[in-house]
Amino acid sequence: MNNNEQFEAEKGRKKRKEMTRRQFLSYTLGGTTAFLMAGPILPMVRFAVDPLLKKEEAGEHVKVVEVSKITTEPQEFKFKVKQVDGWYESEAELIAWISKDDKGEVFALSPVCKHLGCTIFWNTKGLNEYDCPCHDARYSKDGKNITVSRLPLDEYDVKIDNGYVYLGKIKPNTRMK
Repeated sequence: MNNNEQFEAEKGRKKRKEMTRRQFLSYTLGGTTAFLMAGPILPMVRFAVDPLLKKEEAGEHVKVVEVSKITTEPQEFKFKVKQVDGWYESEAELIAWISKDDKGEVFALSPVCKHLGCTIFWNTKGLNEYDCPCHDARYSKDGKNITVSRLPLDEYDVKIDNGYVYLGKIKPNTRMK
């Protein structure tokens, strides 16, 4: 076979594409960079996402006071709850205004004004209402908004067991129909 025939035979075969040095370096450095970047990024992603994936525990109720001490006049009670913020656990002191309604049912209201978040107090002006010292918002005994605020006071989930009042999470006021 002469040179011309050999050239034609090689031309007919598929030529194998070879990788250049530049492509090899590009692929190698790109892969190494991606691998090294995944090292610090994956723990950060897990740190951010892990609390979101954690199942929320069932509503935990906290023992606050004996039912016999509850009257129709709202009283302020302080209690402590365990608070978990991501991985930081602490104990927070909360306040609730607890009283009985006309039917004798116990209910507890949050002391946080729905207008701007100030702490409300009972009967400071002698009107048998909750008063907010910040902007003169007023609420009825059931937490109904009377002036300034557009929303009623939130209430705690109440559970009575063995003669004690247990309070759970805060929820929107269900006493207002």
